[in-house]
Amino acid sequence: MKTIAAFVLVLSHLAISHAWECYEVLGVNHATQIDAGLGLVVATDRSHRSHLLSGSNWYNLPGNNLRHVSVGHAGIWGVDTKSKVHRLQVVCFSLNSGHLRQVDAGGNAFAVGVGNTYNSYCLSNSYTWGLNHLAQYPWTSYHRGLKYHSCGYFGCWAIDPSYRVYFTRQLSQFSCVNPQWTLVSGLPFKVIEVGSDGSVFGVTPTGQVYQRTGIDASVPQGLSWVRVPVCVSIRHVSYDLGQLWAVSHSGLILRCINSPVVNPPVVDPQGVVDTPTSTPTEV
Repeated sequence: MKTIAAFVLVLSHLAISHAWECYEVLGVNHATQIDAGLGLVVATDRSHRSHLLSGSNWYNLPGNNLRHVSVGHAGIWGVDTKSKVHRLQVVCFSLNSGHLRQVDAGGNAFAVGVGNTYNSYCLSNSYTWGLNHLAQYPWTSYHRGLKYHSCGYFGCWAIDPSYRVYFTRQLSQFSCVNPQWTLVSGLPFKVIEVGSDGSVFGVTPTGQVYQRTGIDASVPQGLSWVRVPVCVSIRHVSYDLGQLWAVSHSGLILRCINSPVVNPPVVDPQGVVDTPTSTPTEV
């Protein structure tokens, strides 16, 4: 009975399929990474400059040599080419304590990141709210062996150096405790990003994009992976307010939106869903 009930639950979440239409967004040359949150979009380029999208125009953010930027409830944070951590304060980035290779500001007012030795770090909302600025932010190290980390409404996701995916809902905005991670089987990923509404998207080592389906309060880790058909190889993605933002390996920025289609998705025995590609992707 449990097996049948689980199968029916999967079908209920896959009853409506969506096709994605992607359009090139001009204004940033040779983009390398992108992040979206709270209606804002930030990106970095090959020259390690950072940019903010306002309306239809990109504006250079102050500060140089940033290789990764993130925007969310915790503010706008960046990591430079020397792994130093920066936070945008009013009109300029301020240098802060800590050495990270990747930072994420999308949690419930707390920030997380991954260091060069694959240690994970967390900064509670006591230090991220408002314009709170300290010379030494007390980043808490709580886990080893992760290379990418992102948090959203229902919990946090991470990837280890072997491209395996993990999930936890135990990180708190008030205290950065050492959580218990659950291995999420199905596909290898090199990037995983969580939207503020809990939506999860990942990029495989071969540049394909997948979305995690079936995520809600009762099943925060979701049910299966559904491929998002994009006609170019992707290096990075982010999701916010119903829009998927992607950076191709050639440096193009794409904005993708989805709409219902008639053809149902195909489910394989591994729990990976492949959506039909009869609707062409526009770039």
